[in-house]
Formats: sequence, C-alpha cells, structure tokens
Amino acid sequence: MSFQAYLDTIERKTGKTPAELLSEAADHGYDATTKAGVVLQWLKDDYDLGRGHGMALYHVLKNGTAISDKHVGSTGTHRDDSATLRIDGLANR
Repeated sequence: MSFQAYLDTIERKTGKTPAELLSEAADHGYDATTKAGVVLQWLKDDYDLGRGHGMALYHVLKNGTAISDKHVGSTGTHRDDSATLRIDGLANR
C-alpha cells in the first residue's frame, strides 16, 4: 500500500480528511514533539485506526507532507505518484 493510500483509507474509515484530523490533533495539543504512542492511542480510541494507518498520519504530523521520492514513479505496490502527500481530501482531486 502506498503512503497516500494509507491517508486515503484513513479518510474513508473516519469520514475526516487527514487535514481535519491534523487540526484535531493540534486541538488536543499534539504536535511534532508528541510521542507516537500518544497519537496512536488517540486515533485508536476515537477512530478505531490501527497502527499502520496511525503511523502514516503521525508521520505527517511529525514531518509534514513531504516524503522520500524512493518509491515515486516506481512499479511496486508501495509506489506513490508524488513526493508530496495530499491531505486535503479525496473530493479535492
């Protein structure tokens, strides 16, 4: 599964865009300095998200929307179309 696919699945499962969840995380006081376990527990408790999906969102919380271009343009299952993740929602594409 690509990194973007994880974020898209989060939106489908929660009904919220990744940007909305990041805003909600900020409302909880979570930022790049927050430990992953805290964010993962919140996502599990409130949205029933598992570790993989939670870590994808945590990565964006911690590092922003840029990802390594290692898989961009590749042919594997983990390929992404861009080194910049879309967090504005599926309806905006």
